[in-house]
Amino acid sequence: MNSNNEQTTAFSPHRKGFEAPRELKKTLVRLAIYLKPERKNLFIVCIFTTLSTVFNVSSPTILGKATTSIFESVTTDTVVNFRYLAWIIIILIFLYVFSSLCLFLQSFIMAGVSQRAVAALRKEVNEKFAKLPIKYLDQHSKGDLISRAVNDIDNINNSFQQALTQFIGSVITVAGMIVMMLLISPLMTIVIAVTVPLSVFIIRCIFSRSQPLFKKQQAVLGNVNGYVEEMFTGHHVVKAYGYEDKSVERFDEMNKTLYKVNQKAQFLSGIMNPLMNFVGNIGFVFVSIIGGVFVLNGSMLIGNVQAFLQYSKQITGPMMQVSGIANLIQNALASAERVFDLLDEEEEQKEKDACIDLDQMKGQVKFEHVSFGYERDSRLMGDINLEIKEGQTVAIVGPTGAGKTTLINLLMRFYEINSGNIFIDQIDSKHLSQEQVRSLFAMVLQDTWLFSGTIRENISYGKKDATDEEIIAAAQSAYADDFIRKLPEGYNTVLYQDASNISHGQKQLLTIARAIISDPIILILDEATSSVDTRTELKIQKAMNNLMKNRTSFIIAHRLSTIKGADLILVMHQGDIIEKGTHQELMKENGFYADLYNSQF
Repeated sequence: MNSNNEQTTAFSPHRKGFEAPRELKKTLVRLAIYLKPERKNLFIVCIFTTLSTVFNVSSPTILGKATTSIFESVTTDTVVNFRYLAWIIIILIFLYVFSSLCLFLQSFIMAGVSQRAVAALRKEVNEKFAKLPIKYLDQHSKGDLISRAVNDIDNINNSFQQALTQFIGSVITVAGMIVMMLLISPLMTIVIAVTVPLSVFIIRCIFSRSQPLFKKQQAVLGNVNGYVEEMFTGHHVVKAYGYEDKSVERFDEMNKTLYKVNQKAQFLSGIMNPLMNFVGNIGFVFVSIIGGVFVLNGSMLIGNVQAFLQYSKQITGPMMQVSGIANLIQNALASAERVFDLLDEEEEQKEKDACIDLDQMKGQVKFEHVSFGYERDSRLMGDINLEIKEGQTVAIVGPTGAGKTTLINLLMRFYEINSGNIFIDQIDSKHLSQEQVRSLFAMVLQDTWLFSGTIRENISYGKKDATDEEIIAAAQSAYADDFIRKLPEGYNTVLYQDASNISHGQKQLLTIARAIISDPIILILDEATSSVDTRTELKIQKAMNNLMKNRTSFIIAHRLSTIKGADLILVMHQGDIIEKGTHQELMKENGFYADLYNSQF
């Protein structure tokens, strides 16, 4: 149900997505928690990565021996030892094959690790949505929430599956190469080591500047998703009012903002590779000169120089690889912060059920000095006093934003009142759990909601383990049975997403059947018949009259002709009940209700 308060939309500049990022270490540590159950598999991944690295790292040294053998044969004018070279080639092939095998096993295991970790995170997010209060969902764009649950988690998945394995491999490769270089020449290793702090400094500087941009990029992407979802949902309205050009214009503005933020983030991340390459080349030049001098004075074999040059060139590869996946890592961290923002939101508290037999409740409702505001410092309703007897039909009328839906939200405890009490059968609703309170109600909203599944499943949503007879009886009471039986698969007809394969009026009938089968103590109709034709409305009205017999019912309606027979009519304006009584009594008063009624006829 929509709230009447001023909501924070997906396009508000005050949204959390635009806040400066918190400390990244906390985000990394929190992400690591999802990998904790995979410790054994990660250990195996590290073993295979280490073996693959050892095989790769040892190959330049072995290849250097072949170079030394050929060089000595040429300089001493002796026959080249082809048998020795053949053995070296066989050893190298063996190393490369086993290195590739270890790499394959590492990737295979890591894919399972990342999928299980992300599945756990996705499950936690899905469970969180079920625990969030209505207030949070009312104040956030659907598109932004979907973006967090889908796009952001996909970014994290890519990071786990690609960036993590590459990072582990790069670290072990760098460590192995440093060991091999130290064994060949400590002096030349020091030359290479000088470039490492410079590379780390470059990575750190760029990372600190680009990370806020990546987080902002994800926030803006959430806004774009929200707007696109909004335009697709309301595309009929967009076309009906000729809003296409303005819609495209607004999207272009948002897309341009996304482009600018994305361009800045990608530019900063993109210059990392060239800078790392430049630093690596400087080290390579110095090592080449020093190695040449050592060969000339006979203090080092040419094969060792060749191996060292390979190591010095290859060591920049893993470092550049780390800088290359920095883009992916930053995107994942920005996404993780957004997901963790969602997971850290205050949940609707799980309350213990009161020891009360709900089946014995009759449906008396009483508001006693109830006041409410969406924010503590702003009052929407003040001192609402109301008593509704068992089985009464209560109509709530008033202009848009008068507080009609808010009154129902309070009754069902979607929002908590600031002060006062709401009693159901003389029991304070606060003493009942939220689940118990809501189980007393059935709702038929103006915005029909049906999920992808069969018609049978959608009707039985109102009652667990409903029998076929109960489902058919509910459909007959809602005058839905006729059109259902005319469908190719009858009650087994599968509804598409948003039930787009049936008409809006038919959707309304199914939601009414769902309410009927739940057999509620209190019924809530929110513009329940406002979207159907006159003939269907008359049928529904008869079914509703039967359903509302001996049952407390609340009807929210703008068309006053539908509620003339109500036992009590509440007239609301700016959050207050300004008039109440029957239709005849209110017409005699000749007040706000009479003016509202006469304006429609």
